[in-house]
Amino acid sequence: MKSSHRHILVIASSLLLMALALSAPALRADASAAIQAAQHQLNAGNYTAAVTTLQAAQAANPSSAEVCYWLERSYYEMRDWDNAVAQGEKSVSLDPKNSLFHQWLGRSYGGKADRDRSYSDAKKVKAEFTLAVSLDPSNIAARRDLEEYCLDAPWIAGGSKDEALAQVNAIAAIDPVAGHLARAMYYRQGMKNTDQAENEMRQVLAASAKSVEPYFEAAEFFRSVNKPTDMRAAIDAAAKVNPNDPRLAYYRGAVGVFTNTDLANSERDLKSYLASTPDRSDWPAHASAREWLGNLYEAQGKRTDAAEQYQEALQLHPSNQQRKEVTARLKKLQKS
Repeated sequence: MKSSHRHILVIASSLLLMALALSAPALRADASAAIQAAQHQLNAGNYTAAVTTLQAAQAANPSSAEVCYWLERSYYEMRDWDNAVAQGEKSVSLDPKNSLFHQWLGRSYGGKADRDRSYSDAKKVKAEFTLAVSLDPSNIAARRDLEEYCLDAPWIAGGSKDEALAQVNAIAAIDPVAGHLARAMYYRQGMKNTDQAENEMRQVLAASAKSVEPYFEAAEFFRSVNKPTDMRAAIDAAAKVNPNDPRLAYYRGAVGVFTNTDLANSERDLKSYLASTPDRSDWPAHASAREWLGNLYEAQGKRTDAAEQYQEALQLHPSNQQRKEVTARLKKLQKS
C-alpha cells in the first residue's frame, strides 16, 4: 500500500513538472506579447497604459528581466524616478551582464539624482554607465552618456575631462560620425571651445550619416550658437535621410521662429508636431515646442497667446534652464 502511495506521488510529481515545463514557453510567449503591446503604447505616448500592461506581465513572469526593463522605460517617461530605479535595479539583478539594462539604470539614477540633488545617486549614475561600457564596448550610446556625465559632474561626484576624452576617442574609433558628435560635446562643454566644436559639427554635415539623429543633434547645436544657416543645412540633410520623420516639423518650425521668417508655416509645423507626436524623452520636448510658439506669438505682438504657450510650457516639465527662460519671458509679458 505504501509502495503504491509512493508510486502515485511520483507520477503526480512528474505530471506537475511536465505541466510546468509546458507552461514555461507559454508564459514567455505571454511576456513577449505583452512587451510588444507595451512598446506600441510607449511609442504612442500612452505611458500609463504601458505600465498597466507590463505590470500584468510581471505578475505572470516575475523573473523576466526584460519586463522589468520596459517597466523602467515606462516609468522613466513618466518621470517617476523612484519606480524607474526600482524596476531598473530588478532588471540588472535578473540579467547582470546586459549592457543596455545597466545604461538605462544609470539614466534612471540620473533623473532621481537631479530631483533629489543627491551626490550618492549621482555616483551610481557613473558606476552604471561605466559598467554598461565594460559589458559592451560597442555601446556608443552608453559611451556618450558616460562622456556627458564626466563633463557635467563635479570632480567630487566623479567628473573628469580626461575620462570624457577617453570615451570620445573610443567612440571615434567605432563610428566616425558619432566621434565628431562626441568630440563636439567635449570641446563645447569640457573645453569651452565653440570654434572647435563647430568644426566637428560641420564634419557631421559633410558626412553621409545613415540616420537622422546626427543631423538633429547638429541642428540643436547650431541653434545654440546662433548659426541659422547651418541649422537649416542640418534639417535639410535629415530630410534627405527620412523625409517623413515627424521631428522635422519641430525643427522647421523652430528655425522659422529663430530667423523670424515664414511664421505662418512655422506655426503650422509646431502645432502639427504637438498634435501628432507623444512627449518623449528622446525627441524634442513638447515644452520646447510650446516655448517656440510663445516666441512666435510674442514676435507677432499676440501677448495673450504668447503667455498661454509659456504657461503650457511650464506645466510640461521643461529643463531647469528652460524653466528660467520661459518664466522670465512670462514675467516680461505680464509687466508690459
